[in-house]
Amino acid sequence: MSRVATIDIGTNTTLLLVAEASGNSITVLEDRAEITRLGRGIGSGGGLGQEGIDRTLAALSGYAVLARVHEAPIFAIGTEALRRAPNAADFLCRAAALLDTPVDVIDGKREAALTFLAARLSFPQAAAQTMMVVDLGGGSTEFIVARRGAVDFCASLPLGSVRLTERHIHHDPALAHEVEAVRAEIVSQLAATPFPAKADRPCLVGVAGTVTTLAAMAQNLQSYAPALVHGYQLTMPALEKQVDRLRVSTQKQREAMPGLDPRRADVILSGAVILSEIVRRVGVAEVLVSDRGIRWGLLYEKLGLG
Repeated sequence: MSRVATIDIGTNTTLLLVAEASGNSITVLEDRAEITRLGRGIGSGGGLGQEGIDRTLAALSGYAVLARVHEAPIFAIGTEALRRAPNAADFLCRAAALLDTPVDVIDGKREAALTFLAARLSFPQAAAQTMMVVDLGGGSTEFIVARRGAVDFCASLPLGSVRLTERHIHHDPALAHEVEAVRAEIVSQLAATPFPAKADRPCLVGVAGTVTTLAAMAQNLQSYAPALVHGYQLTMPALEKQVDRLRVSTQKQREAMPGLDPRRADVILSGAVILSEIVRRVGVAEVLVSDRGIRWGLLYEKLGLG
């Protein structure tokens, strides 16, 4: 198999990657991301909403067409929203009909393994030492700690930009006590997570839309540029600067910020606070930003790479 289409159906975003391999060289044919917000409502324990279902199915329909144009077999996975929603089965049936293949709803451990595979192949020098990969999604965050390429620890925590926004933030701009409630939940969850000791500080790799958006914002990018985001070193001061400006801004102001997709503007503050607290907890000075997440890990796996 030398040509593959991988689809990642997340809580906030639905992504497509179509690529072909020649030896160890990969050529990207399609790389698409749509903010479909399938998991809207999971922060309050609800099911999948009809608007999110419709947006996601529309994106999948378009992705199926692109995959067929490239004659690429489709491999699709679903994550946190589809793990938890009580009405996921109907959506999965309709998605499978559109894609002509079932959607594999994976658990947190499998999600973490795919994320790590993508990070390991993207940053081999970091992977040769102690590396911690953080996949910050809309509904959950996955953590993988590896030493010299071997995974020591992985976990999936219910910390996500959509989940925490829906649970705690109800004003625009967010009130101080709402932001502190977001921060308190993050700190509580992270306190029980066995991160590497300070003497063994890892290279921290950040994956997924919140992290890449913050990297784009820090660079004041007028349009998203993968080549400028993938491999970017997002320092703690630069990250805190983004948290501070997001904390006092309105939805309208956030929608106009360079580097920030307006469709992500309502949940980016919670995502930024999650990332800043992770960096603080790990005790490192910066985050190595990866533009290659689960869909890339699945691609590498199906192509037999890594």
